[in-house]
Amino acid sequence: MGKKKRVRPIALGIFRRGDRVFVTKGYDPAKDQVFYRPLGGTIEFGERGADTVARELEEEIGADVTDLRYLATFENLFTYRGEPGHEIILLYDGRFVDPSWYDRDVEAGLERADDPPLMQGVWMRLDDFGPEAPLYPDGLLEVIRSYGSAGEKP
Repeated sequence: MGKKKRVRPIALGIFRRGDRVFVTKGYDPAKDQVFYRPLGGTIEFGERGADTVARELEEEIGADVTDLRYLATFENLFTYRGEPGHEIILLYDGRFVDPSWYDRDVEAGLERADDPPLMQGVWMRLDDFGPEAPLYPDGLLEVIRSYGSAGEKP
């Protein structure tokens, strides 16, 4: 008997530096595809979306974030590693408390499943996303471009 499929509520954070956004790089071996996605994670029972983003960024990369503001909600139907997935995503904009995060090119995460690190954040130019470097969930790039960012480096 297979695992029961569920809708997963998650919250993701957008952190900007000029024309760049801080994302994690992922890989789907079933599709042989590299992709990018904002950092965040599953909303726990009784936890607000903004609190999820703050908790996940601290757990995943050791960064404190602030000024989180709600931007949009996405419904994401996808396939990852050959398995169907369904997420409801709350998207937030924010900024790093420590300004040195805006000067880092690559940051390895603290959570480890194995070697390499489970999470690795990278600053990617918005214009570098496309068919060979998709940003997920679908439609996210348009939302990022349509909103000003409270989190941009001063």
